Amino acid sequence: MGQAAVNALRTLLENHDHIVQEISGQNDFGEDFYVTFVDDGHLTSDTIKVQVKGGSSWRRGNGYAVPVDQHGDIWADGNIPVYCVVYDPDTRRLHWANATQQLRRSGPLNPPRFIGVSPNAVLNDSTMPSFVAQARRYVGRYRGRQAVLTHLSEMSGVEFDSTDHVLHFVNGFDEDLIFWKRPGDSLATLLMSAHGWEPYLVSLESLMRSEMTPPGVGDGDGSGPGSQWGDSDLSTAEDLELNRAEIMWAVSCFVSTQEADEPTECEGCPSCTGEEPVEHANIEADVLHDYVIARIVDRVESEPDLLRCSIQAMREEAELDPEILSELGPLEANRSVVRQVNKLSRATVTKSTDIEPEAFRLAVLYFIHRIYIGGPSLPLDEQVRIV
Repeated sequence: MGQAAVNALRTLLENHDHIVQEISGQNDFGEDFYVTFVDDGHLTSDTIKVQVKGGSSWRRGNGYAVPVDQHGDIWADGNIPVYCVVYDPDTRRLHWANATQQLRRSGPLNPPRFIGVSPNAVLNDSTMPSFVAQARRYVGRYRGRQAVLTHLSEMSGVEFDSTDHVLHFVNGFDEDLIFWKRPGDSLATLLMSAHGWEPYLVSLESLMRSEMTPPGVGDGDGSGPGSQWGDSDLSTAEDLELNRAEIMWAVSCFVSTQEADEPTECEGCPSCTGEEPVEHANIEADVLHDYVIARIVDRVESEPDLLRCSIQAMREEAELDPEILSELGPLEANRSVVRQVNKLSRATVTKSTDIEPEAFRLAVLYFIHRIYIGGPSLPLDEQVRIV
């Protein structure tokens, strides 16, 4: 069965003109192939390694699982990313997962025992272009400026967009600080290794409170909470225990990105198009979480067959986002998580100790296609629209 899986994957890849170099099966190095991608007849420099498994014994929960065994360090820290592919003989389908990505997300302190492979991540003739595009993007994360962003992302556990302003500083105690700001935003996020990479929202003014006297203090001009100097929701240098060198570095980050921080027009925003202005979406995370779970439970109780139908709808969707597939893999391969989703009810939600955060996440992925958030002055049932 293992050789049948290897043959099926090799045939598929070679049918799409990609270069497959098989690794001798006499040594268990944790990889079966080197695959170098070809683009429009031209050989690229993008290469991955692949571990192939075949047979029904790899099924777990609602998906599949490939044991990491002794390969964890190599798969996580090697120069070439490793993908796992499982061949299901009953469906005659190949399913894939990015093993390197899963291991790096878990981190060295909590390494997983297996790589989760989602049944939604099907590899065939129609999905080959999206798989190759995803794999080549991932390989490209380790080139040029993107390599720096990737390193900082893996260090802090935050996914940075290639357009974000991301700056790095190491203080005298060998502690890391990351300044992160999206284009057009006036606020930034500070991430610090000394604080366990907890994100702290800051402004230039909140960091400078200890360095400068806020304008109008003692003048009776109305300065105070609500002004740019008095926003109590933003972290100060004192809150974050920043020394003077760290404060000046963060301030210089704001200054150096000032030109790019000018407000940008948002597409279709009525306030930018000259139409009547409306509120932008805003809701507290815990409020949204509780509301979404409550609505899921309402639907499950009124439609007992909803879970099966929702999973089937996902299986039939032609192309899921790679980020969703990477989440589904380990969640669907975890029997405990799948069991909790299958038992989802008002009683189990009330007893929060019976439901792990991972089970909540899998439930959201199964049941919900998209959530739209309206202005905060709307009633909750109108502010949150679930598809």
